[in-house]
Formats: sequence, C-alpha cells, structure tokens
Amino acid sequence: MPIEQRGVDTIPEEERTSGPRDLISILLGSNLCLGVIVFGWLPPSFGLGLWPSVTAIVTGTIAGIAVTAPLALVSLRTATNLSTSSGAQFGVRGRLVGSIVGLLLSLGYTALTLWIGGDVMVGALSRLTGLPDTGVSRAAMYGVLAACTVVGAVFGYRLLLRMSKILSIGMVVLLAIGLYAYAPDFTTTAAETSYLLGSFWPTWLLAAVAAGLSGPVAFITLLGDYTRYVSPRRHSPRKVLWATGFGLLIGLLIPQLFGTYTALAAKAGADDYAGPLVAASPFWYLVPLLAAAAAGSVGNAGLMLYSMGLDLDAIIPKATRTKATVIAAAVATAFVFVGSFEWNVQSAMTSFVLVLTAIGTPWAVITLIGFVRCRGQYDADALQVFNRRAVGGIYWYRAGWNLSATASWVIGAGVGLLAVSTPFYEGPLLALTGGVDCSFIFSGLAGGLVYAALTARTGHARTPAPAEEPTAAEEPVTA
Repeated sequence: MPIEQRGVDTIPEEERTSGPRDLISILLGSNLCLGVIVFGWLPPSFGLGLWPSVTAIVTGTIAGIAVTAPLALVSLRTATNLSTSSGAQFGVRGRLVGSIVGLLLSLGYTALTLWIGGDVMVGALSRLTGLPDTGVSRAAMYGVLAACTVVGAVFGYRLLLRMSKILSIGMVVLLAIGLYAYAPDFTTTAAETSYLLGSFWPTWLLAAVAAGLSGPVAFITLLGDYTRYVSPRRHSPRKVLWATGFGLLIGLLIPQLFGTYTALAAKAGADDYAGPLVAASPFWYLVPLLAAAAAGSVGNAGLMLYSMGLDLDAIIPKATRTKATVIAAAVATAFVFVGSFEWNVQSAMTSFVLVLTAIGTPWAVITLIGFVRCRGQYDADALQVFNRRAVGGIYWYRAGWNLSATASWVIGAGVGLLAVSTPFYEGPLLALTGGVDCSFIFSGLAGGLVYAALTARTGHARTPAPAEEPTAAEEPVTA
C-alpha cells in the first residue's frame, strides 16, 4: 500500500471513494481502545454508582453528538479537512485557529491513549512473564507504541480505514469476553465513598461533560479527515450525517460503558484505573487484555496522530504531511512521559478535557453557523490560498483573517475558561452556577451569539458562484 501523499489539499473527485459504512467502521474501530475506555472510569472515580455513571455518559455523549456530527457535512462539501474548511468563516489565515485547536485535541488524546495503553500492557506482561513494572519498562512500552502508531499515521487514511474495519470486529469480541471475565467481581457501587464535588448533581454534571460530552467534542476537527474522502455526488448529506452520528454513538458508548463496568468490578478508585484493571483480571484474560491494549492503542493513536500531522501541515505549509506526523509523534510521546511520571491521571484527564472543550466548542459553533448561512456552498480553490502561499480569494477578508469570527472565538473561549472547574483551576464564573461546570454551554453560547451579532449586517456568509457548488445525486449510491 503506497504512502498517502495528500495533506490538507483538496481531494479530487476520483479519489473520494469512501462511503457512510466506512465512516461507521472508522468511528467504531478507532475508538475501541483503552484511551476511550478509561473515560468510563471517570464517573465511578468521582463517586458515582452504576446507573448515575451510565446516565451521565449517555446524556453527555448524545448532547455532544448533536453539536459535533453536523461538522462532518462541511468537509463533505469542501473536500478538505475541517481546519482548512473553517477558513470560509475565519479567513484563509484565520483557519489557523482551527488547526491549533485540532492539534491540541489530537495531541492530548494521543498522549492519553499511549499512556493508558502502555501502563496496561506493562501490568499485564508483569503478571504473565514477571517483567518488572518500573518506570524504565513503562517508558520503553510508550516508545514502542508510539513507533507503531507512526507507521499507521504515515501510511495514511487507507491503511487506518483497513485497521479500523478489523478492530471494529476484533475489539468487540475482546470486550465481550471481558464482560464475562470481570463479572464475578462486578458491583454497582463505586469504590469512592463520597462525591467529588460534595453533592450528587454537580458531580453528575461534571461526569456528563468530562466523560460524555468530551468524547464527541474530541472529533470537532477530526470528522473532516474522513468525510473529505466521501463524494457528495454519490452520497446524500442526510446519509452521511446519520452515519456519523451512529458511528460516534456506538463508537464511544461501547468502550466507555465497558470502562464503567470494569472500573466498578476492579474497584478502581480516584488514583488509578490501569493498575486495578490488570490486578482484577483473571489470569486467562491477561492475554486478550494485552492484545486489546496493544491493537486498540495503535489504532486510536494512529488516527489521532494522522490528524495531528494534517493540522501541523496546515500550520506549516512547507512541511510535508509525513514530516509533520513524525514531529507530532515525538511531541505526543514527550507528553506521555511527563504525564505518566508527574501527574495524577484523574486530575490530568479532567483538566485536559474540560479546558479543551471550553476552547473548542465556540470554534465548532461558529463554523456550523457559517455552514448554515452559506447553505453548504464553498469555493474549494479559495480555501487553499494559504497553502499555496498566495493572497486573495473570497475568503481573504482582512489580510487573510475574518476579525469578527476570530474575536467571537476569543470571547467564547475566554468566557468558557472563566467558567471551568478543574482540580488545578476554578474560574470566577463558577459562583454564578453554584460551582457547577457549565463552561461548554457558556463558551458555545458566547461565541455563537457574538459572531451572529458582529456579522448581522453582512447577512449570509460569502459563497462562490452557483456553478462551483458540487451537485448531490437524487438517489445516492450506497456504500
């Protein structure tokens, strides 16, 4: 299989051969990993039992999908990734806002996947072979996993899609076996005896955001990496939207609810998930657990690393996607080392997802408002002006920046950060919400309302001539 040569340039129609079924496969297969499973541990680690944990995860996930899934339609129309597509609203240089948000999201989730996957692999090998569970062995495992993910990410979308199709079957089988393996120790009561935030509802809302909403929000810049390979001439937007929503729903709920189940069975407290997970595993399940940790981590981190390479390629047009991917892998691995040896996993995860959700949500809202205003009509060539190191085009605005959109994002992100509640920092606006973290609501509303107000006089977003709009078939071809 040849290495993918495409960066963030426009995908030609003849190469857009994926379909809705491929979207479901990649969203399911890539998420069946410990880096997503571990989010199911968060609600029990906050002190919630089985059903409060389940309702928090399901509610948050559905709410997140409602905001995130429509973004898939943007790249369906532009044939490039979402960060570059956002240049229609932010300007061809202002789209760097989306690239940076996407880079941070992918960086954090890649590091988390390598971190948790490496810890479980070392723990399983320690029980199986007597391998010393030390910092040196963990560091070596992080490096091995990172090297494997680079291979998948460098080869690109086609290889990652094939891996996801295999993982969507193999990982479901391994997780199903895990339900049986941990069943004797399962309990509906969390190991933590008190609520993290002192009472039920604030803790439940924190779980809904940190474990549920954060899952779909992680894909706000990633969905376009896949839908840019889907042709709007052969597949209707409605079908693509439903496939994206369904893929996110099952791709996130299956692993996260498995994480809740195993966290309760392993009696994992607030300090660690990987250690109790391995310790509570029957000896016969250690090999399947090792396989799940290895394969799932490479599949998920590879997809995240692929997206990081695209975002870094968008930030530095002179860099090739391959070079950008290798650089991103090195940075992500460095974050793993720092996180593993310096941070508490629960605090690090909670802080990371809440802060990036607050920053990313207003960008997503502004991009969606622009999509609705332009009715899905984009000038694909004008979106590539920055990549060609040229000037002009309908998305040039002022020196390549739409100041209204950029200022709206800054205000939205700022309001979100003022309302966030993490173990390391609490915003002053928490006094208005009784200590409940509503940062994603505040940031999305603030960014969207300010953008709508600042652009009210200009009417609809800039659109190309009708002839440049891709035409969807009346009867879409099934995948």
